[in-house]
Amino acid sequence: MTETETPSPPSSGTRCGVVAVLGAPNAGKSTLVNALVGQKVAITSAKAQTTRARMLGIALHELEGAPGQMIPTQMILVDTPGIFAPRRRLDRAMVSAAWEGAEAADAVLLMVDPIKQRRHELEPLLETLAGRPERKILVLNKVDRAKKEPLLALAQELSGKVDFAEIFFVSALTGEGVPELKDNLAKLMPEGEWMYPEDQVSDASERLLAAEITREQLYQQLHEELPYDSAVRPEKYEVRADGSVEIHQQIVVTRDNQRAIVLGKGGSKIKAIGAAARAELMEVLGVKVHLYLHVKVLENWAEDKELFEEIGLDWVR
Repeated sequence: MTETETPSPPSSGTRCGVVAVLGAPNAGKSTLVNALVGQKVAITSAKAQTTRARMLGIALHELEGAPGQMIPTQMILVDTPGIFAPRRRLDRAMVSAAWEGAEAADAVLLMVDPIKQRRHELEPLLETLAGRPERKILVLNKVDRAKKEPLLALAQELSGKVDFAEIFFVSALTGEGVPELKDNLAKLMPEGEWMYPEDQVSDASERLLAAEITREQLYQQLHEELPYDSAVRPEKYEVRADGSVEIHQQIVVTRDNQRAIVLGKGGSKIKAIGAAARAELMEVLGVKVHLYLHVKVLENWAEDKELFEEIGLDWVR
């Protein structure tokens, strides 16, 4: 049996637990999960509500035990969509996915952007968290940009509203404070067998991850030109005989003018999106990638149950 076929290290002396990462939209949750895992497992964007489905990042850590003893620890990080007031079916599905991620967690991590704060979404979240039984941890992000005194004042204010067991100050982007947070999270994990193999970093299928990487490029390259209500639908994911991967995806928009934006003049924009997504996929998958994109106008795609399931969301009425 090869090393990658071993499902987990021996159960004796190992730890494994679940950490739910919650927060208002755009607080930096996906960036933090990527930092804790040590590689990209979730897409990031300056656009709020980038994360839609509940995805798991799997982080490993050697926790120091008795003198000379290291305890192999696996942390299942539930990267949840930002929690906000839902208006549409898509919104309801995302918020439902976020709260489901917190159920049965060994720790709930609330991430707050101290600069934007997004109080209209943060306050209801604090009220709900205050009554939940899970061990709660406050993480204030962007310490590389926030001023110290307002940061400390915010920490004191928020800890007066929720009984946080611990407070951490980090920069998910630069990594400042992340090793200390990771070590402390590992200490909270209960003894037990690992849930995933040692070499697995996410529960997302390569098919879904590929669609998410293309969606990230849509946001990065089109910025505010493309409204939030677009989707990338996986159509085909096939390994060719030479080991390369052939991927077909459908970019779904709601109006004809959005289709024109995605295509760009002479197809220039969709070519640029495809080239950037292909380059990142080759890095993530470690093989040559053939990526084929096309755009479809589907006015009410957010009412399409099949499409919802294809992009990793549950159908919520």
